[in-house]
Amino acid sequence: ERKKSMDDNEVWDLVELPKGSKRVGCKWVFKTKHDSKGNIEKYKARLVAKGFTQKDDIDYKETFSPISKKDSLRIVLALVTHYDLELHQMDVKIAFLNGDLEEEIYMSQSEGYISI
Repeated sequence: ERKKSMDDNEVWDLVELPKGSKRVGCKWVFKTKHDSKGNIEKYKARLVAKGFTQKDDIDYKETFSPISKKDSLRIVLALVTHYDLELHQMDVKIAFLNGDLEEEIYMSQSEGYISI
């Protein structure tokens, strides 16, 4: 599902590394999801960039994570309570695919990657 989302959103392009550019490594992170009885529900895999190898103010200028802050949540909850509103929750599975980057980032292909 996420691989399809990444393809649909054109998250990356396979390109030659430009001269003078640095490459960020990557690795696969695997997780097993269990139900309330401890049975395996599904397996998940996520390809992550090894961003810790980048140097501040050399490879990037600033960092930002598009998540809500505690104060924002408290204000929303106060407004919901004050105006007797209903609050609904949702999970945006591909939220991090929608952020725009100002810098070009070049990541190594994952081990065993085969271009189709």
